[in-house]
Amino acid sequence: MPVPGSGDDAVGDWPRPVVHWELRARDPEAQARFYGALCHWDVGPGPIMVVPPGLGGPEPGPAGHILASDRPGVTLYVQVADLRASLARAADLGGTVVGAPFDVPGGPTIAGITDPEGNPVVLVQQ
Repeated sequence: MPVPGSGDDAVGDWPRPVVHWELRARDPEAQARFYGALCHWDVGPGPIMVVPPGLGGPEPGPAGHILASDRPGVTLYVQVADLRASLARAADLGGTVVGAPFDVPGGPTIAGITDPEGNPVVLVQQ
C-alpha cells in the first residue's frame, strides 16, 4: 500500500477516509443547543459553527457503510456512555426516539433518534 501523500501511484491507490462532516439546519442555534446538551459538543459561534473532534472514537478512524433506503442522505453515528440515558435526554431536548436499542451481531448496541429538525442520528453504546 502506498504512503498517503507520497505521490507513488505506481504501487496503487489508497482508500479515501471521511475526514469531516457537516450538519445543515434551518435553525443552527437550536441545533447547536441540542447537540451541545446531548453529545457534550463544544459548538462554536458564527455562520459556520465549528465542532472540534472528540476523544476516544474508534481507531484508526470512522468507518461507514452504504445502505438501500427510500430517503437519501447521511446519518451521524455518535458514541455515548449510557445509551438509555442518552435516548431519554434526546427526547427531553426535542428529539424523537425512532428505534429501540438493539445489539448489532458482533458489534455494539445502537438505537435511532431524529434531532429536532428530523435529521437521523444513531446513538452507539460506548
